[in-house]
Amino acid sequence: MTPEEPRRPDPDALLAEAAKAGRGRLKVFLGMAPGVGKTYEMLAQAARRRQDGGAVLVGVVETHGRRETEALLDGLEVLPRKPIEYKGRTLLEFDIDEALARKPALLLVDEYAHSNAPGSRHPKRWQDVEELLAAGVNIWTTLNVQHIESLVDVVWKITGVRQRETVPDSALSRADDIELVDITPDELRQRLSEGKVYLPETARLASTNFFKPENLTALRELALRRMAQTVDDQLLVAMRQKGVEGPWAAGERILVLIAPDPMSESLVRAGRRLADMMDAPWTVAYIERPNKPSPDAAGAGRISAAFKLAAQLGGQTVVLTGDDIVETLLEYGRRNNVTQIVIGKSRRPHWRMLFQRALLPALTEEMTGAALHVITEHAHSEVEPKAKSARRPRVWQWRGHLASIGMVVVAGGLAGLIDQFSRGANLAMIFLVSVLVSGLAYGLWPALTAAAFAALTYNFFFLDPRLSFVIGHATDVLTFVVFFAVALATGYLTGRVRDQALAASRRATAITALLEASRRLSASAKQEETAQALAQQLAAATGGAAIVLLPRGDEIVPTAGSPTLPTLGPADAAAARWAWSRGEPAGAETGTLPNAGWTFWPLQGLRARAGVAGVEATAVLDEESQRYVLSLLDQGAVALERAEFAADAADAEALRRSDKLRSALLNSVSHDLRTPLSTVLGAATTLLEYPDSLERPVQVDLLSSIREEAERLNRYVGNLLDMTRLEGGGLDIRKDWVDVRDVLGAAVDRLSRRLGERRVTRDFPADLPLVKADSALLEQALVNILENAVAYSPDNSTIELAAYEDRNNVVVSIEDEGRGIPTAELERVFEKFRRMEESSDRGKGAGLGLAISKGFIEAMGGRIAAASPIHHGRGTRILISLKKEAAALTPARAHA
Repeated sequence: MTPEEPRRPDPDALLAEAAKAGRGRLKVFLGMAPGVGKTYEMLAQAARRRQDGGAVLVGVVETHGRRETEALLDGLEVLPRKPIEYKGRTLLEFDIDEALARKPALLLVDEYAHSNAPGSRHPKRWQDVEELLAAGVNIWTTLNVQHIESLVDVVWKITGVRQRETVPDSALSRADDIELVDITPDELRQRLSEGKVYLPETARLASTNFFKPENLTALRELALRRMAQTVDDQLLVAMRQKGVEGPWAAGERILVLIAPDPMSESLVRAGRRLADMMDAPWTVAYIERPNKPSPDAAGAGRISAAFKLAAQLGGQTVVLTGDDIVETLLEYGRRNNVTQIVIGKSRRPHWRMLFQRALLPALTEEMTGAALHVITEHAHSEVEPKAKSARRPRVWQWRGHLASIGMVVVAGGLAGLIDQFSRGANLAMIFLVSVLVSGLAYGLWPALTAAAFAALTYNFFFLDPRLSFVIGHATDVLTFVVFFAVALATGYLTGRVRDQALAASRRATAITALLEASRRLSASAKQEETAQALAQQLAAATGGAAIVLLPRGDEIVPTAGSPTLPTLGPADAAAARWAWSRGEPAGAETGTLPNAGWTFWPLQGLRARAGVAGVEATAVLDEESQRYVLSLLDQGAVALERAEFAADAADAEALRRSDKLRSALLNSVSHDLRTPLSTVLGAATTLLEYPDSLERPVQVDLLSSIREEAERLNRYVGNLLDMTRLEGGGLDIRKDWVDVRDVLGAAVDRLSRRLGERRVTRDFPADLPLVKADSALLEQALVNILENAVAYSPDNSTIELAAYEDRNNVVVSIEDEGRGIPTAELERVFEKFRRMEESSDRGKGAGLGLAISKGFIEAMGGRIAAASPIHHGRGTRILISLKKEAAALTPARAHA
């Protein structure tokens, strides 16, 4: 891109802005401590907006008894709070459902870090705010700096108080506006002494503990720094969205450029010192050049060590790609508003400057708006011992040079043979072919070696005078120069194409491996499966053993390993615990417990730490392998966190179902027990109080009512006990050979008095195989189904019973002529406490009968299903399939 071309906006910034479409805006009033006036300022601004005609709704505001704050609520509509019962107490919480239903233009939600009462939809108020923002509601909220997650440890060291209510930095970073509400520590302590923050006794204790002047000064500095960081981040986002070219020195940003040389770690330390002096974020960058060979093993090790050191010192790392170092570096600096660039200047032979672009002069000439810091090499630098792993690549490189010379020798022999039989042949083409093959086979530098040797060989053997480096004719000088230039260009281009192809192949291999790893990790549903998949991928990537440890209570325990789950020694276990508790790498080749036999990394998810992964220290990784392993760890952490979230979601769903079951049970008990008890109580009272005045038919009718309601109670309690047995796994199944026709007959006999005017027809074959079932459970299941048919079918209707066999099952069919079941409800008709949504259904049961029947039938290995409607838009058919056993394939006894 030339300076005259307009700069295009950053696509990532535009996508991030587009993702906010339809989302509400969040404004946070930030303060250093309680009592600085955050809520007061929020309400004051809301009142001004209300006076200007804006719609404002107060979702929840904590005034803490401060009269001046309460006065600001006058004229503002306040949302009623939602009562939540917890341990015998009624807690009033923010009603998120009502807020979503109202969807105001502006909603005030005080205390962003507040923990909601158990039983609320979300455990934290900031999660309520996230849901409201996603629904398009604009939110104003308040927050103290000590509640920011990343500052909890810092605040604890300053004040001695560890905050339990925190807001993740990621949630705060999504705020559209942050307004700092600031007063001096002396003013805050004055407000404290006047009773404007806490009650007098509490204020006296607070003034000597949390609200000490030195504590408030430090907290104020934290709040100011956080505010400055937010403003700087907003400036960077705005520049990227608008395509504005930096740097703008509104805030300092430091970039340290390293190379695969001994100065890399010194540059990292210098960048850290500069960041400390300027209190600025800093990044360590390495530029990969596709037009140059990759660094050898020693150089890759230096880059890796420098990146590890940068991570330990709190810096960020980035790998850039570009043929031109200066252009790539400055492009990154402009995109990220870098104001300070740190580079190194090492001693190198002067002859190299003739062939390579010097970095320092080029940067000095082209960079604008940023400061350049040059770190020079020490005069007496220690000579690094050469790593053993570096010998093989060097031997391979020399083999490439020797093979290239050999190709030129072969080309010379072929050219000499052709020269004997064909005068005037263009022998230079043969040498160019050897240079081309060398470049394709061995890369850039062997190709240049072949080009130089080919030019000398061609001159010595084939240009007059032969067998001499002297060129006899002026035309041959031009021929030699052109040949040498073409050979160099051919070697350079073919070598560069090969190196780029190899680099692209390595990247494609790494991307393919990451995609495969991502697919395997995503396919794992449980944490243990995800951990095992991650261990296998790590073992494949490093060529050694790998282990994954997951938290269990307060400890982390080995969960998965590859090829087997290893046993960790005391030093290894200590390194794993350190990586877990501190969130830093530990073990071999790190600064913590380096004598351990394993290297451990924390698996940092999006919200929290998910576990620890380790590999054996015997694995030797180059730079690309290390980057692949780190990427794999990031994917594994997210996959483990996702599996944990899925498990939590399943638990939450189970809890929701349990709550729903409990609520339905209470509702059912309140009606289905109270109604028959009321009937029994009323009838018994009448019989006792008017024994002589009641006629005999009336007494019989009252006694019949008592018996019917008592039977109803007995059935209900029996259903509850059956459901408890099913839910608790205490069902005792005693299978024996059973004739379903006998069981159907017994079930009908039990319900004979409840049939009323309904007719029961039976369609049984003369011969029907026996089935293996528990006759008592099967009879109870059939009774429940028949009771349901009686309850929902009118008098003078018919209930049809049928039994028949198909290829593998004995099938029982029960049909009624009731109003039927809506198609949408067929899948849910066997759920607990499920009744038709009509008022007339009250008193027809608790909605447990079909659920119990389904549980009993499936416990015996059968299946149950419902079909409706079956006759002219009415009626329901319940089908029960019981598997035929091999011994029961002979016909059963005949029924009359």
